[in-house]
Amino acid sequence: MKDLGELKYFLGIEFGRSKQGILMHQRKYALELISETGIAAAKPAITPVDANMQRTTTEHDEHLWKTKPTTLVDEELSNSTPYQRLIGKLMYLTMTRPSISYSVQTLSQFLQRPKKSRMDVALRIVKYIKNSPGQGILLSIKFNSNISAYCDAEWAGCSYSRKSVSGYLVKFRHSLISWKSKKQTTVLRNSAEAEYKSLATTVANLSS
Repeated sequence: MKDLGELKYFLGIEFGRSKQGILMHQRKYALELISETGIAAAKPAITPVDANMQRTTTEHDEHLWKTKPTTLVDEELSNSTPYQRLIGKLMYLTMTRPSISYSVQTLSQFLQRPKKSRMDVALRIVKYIKNSPGQGILLSIKFNSNISAYCDAEWAGCSYSRKSVSGYLVKFRHSLISWKSKKQTTVLRNSAEAEYKSLATTVANLSS
């Protein structure tokens, strides 16, 4: 925490103490983001994204439109700056909100030519945050010396590159200390290979 320095003030990181431990959160930052996006009166979302979210690029849609004229093409945003700014702010929130890491990681791949549906998904993440703006990471006072790690992989999660997406989290004692969601570098033949790749990445991060 000392290494955060002045960065914690820039990112709006706050600390609350209770009998269970210390809660690290970004409630003020989250409320400001909700106000800026103009969805303060909107209904909160239960999940960050829809499981059936399309992940194709604008270039892919344009090619599909030429080969299959009857296919509906998602409209491209005329100005990508608001989308890029919103994704940047959501990235800051992943410091205390691991539950949105996968969603933000996915949306960050479409910063160049974002589609309208991408903006709708980004706003849904903000609505999800609105459901509990004070949620954060609990640094528990419970003591044990165990380090535990959990990992998973979504085989061929990227629909246009067919690459899988790995995700892991690491806990020291009862506190979450590290997590990540990232697209794998190679295309794998089956889900078992994707799982082993995710496991290898997790072990490498534990030993480093």
